[in-house]
Amino acid sequence: MAPKITITKATGTWVVRAGGAVLGESKNALELSEGDYPSVVYFPREDIAVAFLDESAQTSHCPYKGDASYFSIVTKSKTLENVVWSYEEPLEAVERIKGHLAFYTSDDVAVERV
Repeated sequence: MAPKITITKATGTWVVRAGGAVLGESKNALELSEGDYPSVVYFPREDIAVAFLDESAQTSHCPYKGDASYFSIVTKSKTLENVVWSYEEPLEAVERIKGHLAFYTSDDVAVERV
């Protein structure tokens, strides 16, 4: 059975930081909830400093969202491999996330509401 996926406007202002720098800030982020997984914040691409992103060869497939493309973040001190993903052509049920980027959080990458 497919997990229930909901997409809502993420309330407030959201920021993503990597390597000590702010990569983006948005009041137009989306929050995607999928089954029992933690919610994921998707940032509009135009709100992210994409000059710090390098497209990766990595891809993945989700039967509920489609094919994901990945990006690495290039900071002053290191490259954070495959920590950003996007559904360039998402399935119709989740088409609202088209043109948005999501980030794996870690010690090096933070996504938070400010």
